[in-house]
Amino acid sequence: MEDFTEDVLAFVETVPPGRVVTYGLVADVLGRGGPRQVGRTMALEGPAVPWWRVVRANGTLPAHLMTDAQARWRTEGTPVVRGRVDVARALWTPDA
Repeated sequence: MEDFTEDVLAFVETVPPGRVVTYGLVADVLGRGGPRQVGRTMALEGPAVPWWRVVRANGTLPAHLMTDAQARWRTEGTPVVRGRVDVARALWTPDA
């Protein structure tokens, strides 16, 4: 599991400012785990990387992170609609 954690964190570090990935996309790119495993990794180790760039498929994060995330999204120019990331506009993939 340690390799999975390192891979998740390394991938998250590549996400450009103003863009996001979903928990599921991270798992898909890595070819293992799933959204819940990525979410758990981010919950435990996320403060070491730009955690606000990894969101749920609906463009939100857990409630206790939303205020800080919204400020960071605003600073980075991330597309947001009604307080959530506009995932359709902000989604980043490694081949983009």
